[in-house]
Amino acid sequence: MNKLFCACLVLVLLSGCASVSTLNASEPGAPIVYSGTRLDWYAIQGGCCPTERFGVDAPTYPMLDLPGSLLVDTVLFPLALAKVLGIGLNVRGGS
Repeated sequence: MNKLFCACLVLVLLSGCASVSTLNASEPGAPIVYSGTRLDWYAIQGGCCPTERFGVDAPTYPMLDLPGSLLVDTVLFPLALAKVLGIGLNVRGGS
């Protein structure tokens, strides 16, 4: 069981996280809210052109990436919604 878990984890890490990829892409007109989850679902359904629609390639294993993307997208939902609504948060790091 432990070897199976490790193998699945390696596959997910090698394929990349769809949520992080789509938020880093900055493609004009690309979805922002639940973007990684939407990209995974698009790839699972056999979508033809993820790069044109989302600005990045779909993960190699979207079924394995989907739960992680759903979690990351849910955590980042307030920030994504603020971006869509045009609310400037002016977040700065450090002091």
